[in-house]
Amino acid sequence: MNDLNKRIKFLLEIDKLKEVVRNSYLISQGRKENSAEHSWHIALLALTLLENTEVKVDILKVLKMILLHDIVEIDAGDLLVYLDSPEILKAKREREQASATRIFGLLPEEQGREFIALWEEFEDEKTPEALYAASLDRVMPLLHNIQSAGKSWQENNITLEQVVNKNSKIAKNCPEIWSYLKPLIEDTFKKFTPSISTNSK
Repeated sequence: MNDLNKRIKFLLEIDKLKEVVRNSYLISQGRKENSAEHSWHIALLALTLLENTEVKVDILKVLKMILLHDIVEIDAGDLLVYLDSPEILKAKREREQASATRIFGLLPEEQGREFIALWEEFEDEKTPEALYAASLDRVMPLLHNIQSAGKSWQENNITLEQVVNKNSKIAKNCPEIWSYLKPLIEDTFKKFTPSISTNSK
């Protein structure tokens, strides 16, 4: 019963992820999505696009990483992916590590260690599962911007060069998906963000 009580406390705590607002707008542009919605959508991406990648993965492990990877944002918040100076990334990592320790620490010890290990594997991006999951983590925000006329890119003065460079991991890990996305990204900048530099390497 004690273990069940700990698991229930964890499940109640992660309800707070629904309150973490991200930078990406919903396709309707009515509001920005929250981190829980983001995790759900990426999990479906992982299942749906599995045949469009050459990477062989344990899909259950991928889904676990995807569903766990943003829980740390309950304490650490969501950071715009294009803010990537060494200082910012270091501070982000420290906040997220402290959040992981606190939130996964609510679980029974063995389960907490398992969840932290999965979160760290996702962050390290070294295994096939982590590389696939991390690539898909970038795909949905791109689709949101493509469908919303680059709304969050415009608001944050993000350039095409930044988008292409920051999302190059998709090209490496899921080339078919990137080949589909890149022309759509370029077209979005051409049509809807003429005031933002569209030079890409």
